[in-house]
Amino acid sequence: MFSKLIFSAFLCFSVFAFSQNSKTANTVLMGGKPVHTYAKLPSVNQPAPQFTLTDVSMKDQTLEAYKGKFVILNIFPSVDTGVCSASVHHFNEDAGNIPNTVVLCISKDLPFAQKRFCGAEGIKNVVMLSDFRSDFGTTYGVELTDSVMKGLLSRAVVVIDPSGKIIYEEQVDDIGHEPNYEAAIKAVKN
Repeated sequence: MFSKLIFSAFLCFSVFAFSQNSKTANTVLMGGKPVHTYAKLPSVNQPAPQFTLTDVSMKDQTLEAYKGKFVILNIFPSVDTGVCSASVHHFNEDAGNIPNTVVLCISKDLPFAQKRFCGAEGIKNVVMLSDFRSDFGTTYGVELTDSVMKGLLSRAVVVIDPSGKIIYEEQVDDIGHEPNYEAAIKAVKN
């Protein structure tokens, strides 16, 4: 009798956990094939979830440190891919010099790789941050939960206003596509 009770409790918990996960998981494409992220991005008009990430000097950086500025989160799998590199270059050129705005380029790359990339590519107008030892990917819902890229971050952009509220978000539909730079920059300028 006790084992049946344990089994029933396990079954109920499993169904509950599956239903909770299926409510929050998000589907994007990778080369046209569906892959899943941990959850959907935080919603527009909501406070941006706090985070602590690691900069290229191996120091912790928090979202709170940028309070009072517009913050563009450029989130991607790795600087060592063409589309990710292009997004860093694009934001470095077009958004890195907008007054009262900072662009945070976030990936699971180690800070050493991010520093090497910035030095080799002349990137000076964005802040590179690593999610290699934090829960940013799950907090923002962008961590990939399956495929060969499991554990890396999907491609997304989140814009946060100076009060800490999300004013724009884009989960890019296919990891191989670039984000809508113009829409992100427009959100800052409006």
